[in-house]
Amino acid sequence: MSNANPGATAPAFSAEQTRWLEASLAQLDRNAMCELVAGMVGIPSPTGEERPLAEHLAQRLKCNGLDGACQVIDAGQANALGRYRGTGGGADLLLYAPIDTHLTGIPEEDLPWAGPSIRPDLKPEATLADGLVIGLCAENSKGFASCVISAAEAVARAGVPLRGDLLIGLGAGGMPTNTRPVLGRHNTGQGNGCSFMLEQGFRGDFAVIAKGGWAVAWEEVGLSWFRIRVHGDLGYTGLRRRLNNRNPIVLVTKLIEGLEAWFPEYTKANTSGLVEPEGSIGAIEGGWTYKPTFIPAACDVYLDLRLSPRTDPMAARAQLLAALDRIKAANPGLELSCEMLLAVPGASTPQDNWIIQSGIRAWEAVAGQTHVPRTGTSGATDANILRGRGIPTARIGIPPPRRPVPYAGTFSMGVVELDGMMELTKCLVRVVIDTCTRERSELGLAH
Repeated sequence: MSNANPGATAPAFSAEQTRWLEASLAQLDRNAMCELVAGMVGIPSPTGEERPLAEHLAQRLKCNGLDGACQVIDAGQANALGRYRGTGGGADLLLYAPIDTHLTGIPEEDLPWAGPSIRPDLKPEATLADGLVIGLCAENSKGFASCVISAAEAVARAGVPLRGDLLIGLGAGGMPTNTRPVLGRHNTGQGNGCSFMLEQGFRGDFAVIAKGGWAVAWEEVGLSWFRIRVHGDLGYTGLRRRLNNRNPIVLVTKLIEGLEAWFPEYTKANTSGLVEPEGSIGAIEGGWTYKPTFIPAACDVYLDLRLSPRTDPMAARAQLLAALDRIKAANPGLELSCEMLLAVPGASTPQDNWIIQSGIRAWEAVAGQTHVPRTGTSGATDANILRGRGIPTARIGIPPPRRPVPYAGTFSMGVVELDGMMELTKCLVRVVIDTCTRERSELGLAH
């Protein structure tokens, strides 16, 4: 990329670009979008088992004017890819969204950790209710993927003569998870599908990822996982008073109290730009569930520590170790060890980059107001994979519902409003016309 970066000073749409935009927007159909997202919800795609959905989407793209392909990773996992070819001389733009789900909808696997029962918004079956689609990941990620598909199909049906190629990436393994117990391969999540796609040469000069947040974002947090082990002594209920062994399951409460007090300090120390990185304890493991008579010699605590783009994973680790030293000092006899299990650094794109400014122009046109960036964010996505591989990337999401919706106030990615999907799709169409109908030199790109 050249040093010139004309994103903030791009000329307004020409009369021809305006006609192409209007023709593309006229192709958008709310009912068709509803059928698309409902159909996607109905095809289970837990992380590591996305291939049936990827095959379905690849065939759909083929039938709607795009070169569709299923990019196989292994027997169960695959990406769906699409391409609408330009005439040449322009920039290639990748519209990207993951397609996997954080839960399976299978009671034996999801319960009781997802709740006492599987709610409708956590089931891989769609329910339609007054402009809403409810079902497992109906918003995130299948609603976002539906917007990407709908935008690309609209441009293709309108026959817009793009200069650069429009690429569609629908990635497996987008959820922040390692392998599920039923799968053999370890690296099924953490952006595995996105990384594989890029390694195999399917990439653009710019990218837009459709993920949460009704604004244009140019940076977000990464994430790091740690296992902290509380050490104790192997014991037995029948000899508890005589041996006076250290029970690490009891001692772990001291660690948890200390970590919960430290997380806000970590957040404050690492907040900058758009991000406000948080930390949380997500799992505890200790002892034999089939023989609780015996006290284990260790109890493990697993935590997720989010990373600012300006905080290296090892710098975050150093902050955690310093906090653990203070916790041990406050609790004599507490013996701890710490291991980093995962590190996905945060990443950013310069705010004045073409794709960020194009996204902002599109957002303002659709929202009808001046763009205000979302700050205080702590959510990580495959945008870190895209940016980390050198692709300037904007992140744009679906507007929040403008009315009360089921499961509001709970953690639910399974309710999406069709009106909001339409707004994001219009944004994506505008970015495509703005970016892919110009010569590379207009975008600050080398020929």
